[in-house]
Amino acid sequence: MAVNLAEKYSPIVDEQFTLASVTNIAFNSEYDWAGVQTVNVYSIPTSPMNDYTRTGANRYGTPAELQDTKQALTLSRDRAFTTTIDRGNDIDQMGIKAAGRALRRQVDREIIPELDTYRIATVAAAAANTDDTAATASNAYQLFLAGQEALGNAKVPIFGRVAYMSYAYYNMLKLDNNFIKQGDMAQNMLTAGVLGMVDGVPLIPVPASYLPVNQQFVLLHPIAAIAPVKLFEFHVHVDPPGISGVLIEGRVYYDCFVLESKKNAIYSSAAA
Repeated sequence: MAVNLAEKYSPIVDEQFTLASVTNIAFNSEYDWAGVQTVNVYSIPTSPMNDYTRTGANRYGTPAELQDTKQALTLSRDRAFTTTIDRGNDIDQMGIKAAGRALRRQVDREIIPELDTYRIATVAAAAANTDDTAATASNAYQLFLAGQEALGNAKVPIFGRVAYMSYAYYNMLKLDNNFIKQGDMAQNMLTAGVLGMVDGVPLIPVPASYLPVNQQFVLLHPIAAIAPVKLFEFHVHVDPPGISGVLIEGRVYYDCFVLESKKNAIYSSAAA
């Protein structure tokens, strides 16, 4: 006769690793989408300086009407998910698919990565300052300083800048002797995901999947972009019509916009 060995399934789920959102600190919240889908943002230029003339009618120069441009920011990302947990399956699997844990898992593994990935891709694509030099262990710090210089020349505020980078570039940076001498790699940062600073700029390495192809780093100031989340809702319906168990539904209505007059507050480094 055969010997039938006992089997057992553990009620402890082998969860995947997750990350908290790393992009919230890099966007401003000055605009309000309450009650509307589109917000129009005006940009108004200045008047050129002239030499004052001490004779004639137009001594200050020839006056011209002050112009403006309008940028329409329309929310376009209306995303959702849904799943069910049959009561019979839940009972027969020792309750491992509890609705609350399933919802938390969805937020951590799907929603937050999608938000972060979309935001980083949006600002990288809109950057007014770009460079395609491949990073090495001898030039990584120089590439970062070039980004700082570009933002400085564009009169972007020094304080508040943030850098998102691939782990490959981050490793090159740590191997660069010039960075080792100048970088602050203190590990007592309180902001989620910050692994050091350069020139007072927090360095936030992110998974390669969060970045556009060949992206090395993106340096930006929060004044450049807005990342509104207008709707972030979840529902757990117990025994809805046609289902013995629970129906989980969620919806996230969001977008990311770069202000036309602030594109020069973003620097993108992507290897050619």
